[in-house]
Amino acid sequence: MKSLRTTLIFIAIAVSGTAHGDDDVGKITPLFSSNEVLDVTLRAPFSTIMRERSEEEDQSATLTYNDAVEGSVTVELGIQARGRFRRQPRVCRWAPLRLNFKKSSLENTVFAGSDKMKLVTHCRNSSDRHTQALLAEHLAYRILNLVTDASFRVRLLRITYVDTDKGDRERIELGFLIEHKDQVARRIGLEANDAQRTSVDALDARHTNLGSVYQFLIGNTDFSPIRAAPGEACCHNYVLFGTEKGRMLAIPYDFDMSGIVDAPHAEPNPQFGLRSVRSRLYRGRCVNNEHIEASVQAFLDHKQAIYDLINGNELFQPRKHKATLRFINEFFATIESPDKIRRQLVDKCVS
Repeated sequence: MKSLRTTLIFIAIAVSGTAHGDDDVGKITPLFSSNEVLDVTLRAPFSTIMRERSEEEDQSATLTYNDAVEGSVTVELGIQARGRFRRQPRVCRWAPLRLNFKKSSLENTVFAGSDKMKLVTHCRNSSDRHTQALLAEHLAYRILNLVTDASFRVRLLRITYVDTDKGDRERIELGFLIEHKDQVARRIGLEANDAQRTSVDALDARHTNLGSVYQFLIGNTDFSPIRAAPGEACCHNYVLFGTEKGRMLAIPYDFDMSGIVDAPHAEPNPQFGLRSVRSRLYRGRCVNNEHIEASVQAFLDHKQAIYDLINGNELFQPRKHKATLRFINEFFATIESPDKIRRQLVDKCVS
């Protein structure tokens, strides 16, 4: 039987039209072709960035990493704070960042083709719990990568931050980069769509349902694949790809409010009356229920690979590792039971 991953690739190509040349489709940039931790040094006026948290103006910075052939490589870039919730000082003392490189400076570097990216940061300095949450969010992206190429790729970094405002004071923290939506668009052969809202009927039903089961897996309710807050591009923690002439793909991102991450700042969505962020609630659309079986099978097909990702993460502390395994065990116990699928997914769908 044709795999769901293969089917979704065909879907993307079918609705892509002439959005991107065939040479771009399927290509992963060098940065996101590896899952090894990349050691980098970022030099910037971080005290200014964290104090002002401006999304209007870049601060000049440099990034240095070691290349096996070229040795030490340094590239210039602009850095600014980004985000909404995590950009607030009360939530994260160290805001998420946006990195903007000059394309011409990236030739023959690991960043070639990756000139604009989001950096998910550690949120609070010297906080084990925040660091473990960051690793869990990175894992969440990797799990979705296993079951569909129509997903945001990520790369884990070990970052030496050098604060030029503080006499080059250094600190070392983990972070991860997220593939830019334009990179995803080229890779899957679709254009990113900045509409403010869409409809369930305009989305590819099979891919949308796969995303719904995935959100159930990670225990996330902080999303909408069809609408966003006023003035923002659609959708809430989803990005649209394609046009309404075909069936669009809605690809999820930003999982810090999910149960698998269990971030210190995460709170259960009051809209749903959940006791904890680790309480699961299926939010898939009833109109897509016919695809639940295929979506469930996609995760069953990758069950061992998912466990391998968790067990292979040497940066997880024992407590986080155990909690993550327990959370994933509960998911598979649900989808391996037809009765639980009916009660927790089919019967809980959104009309």
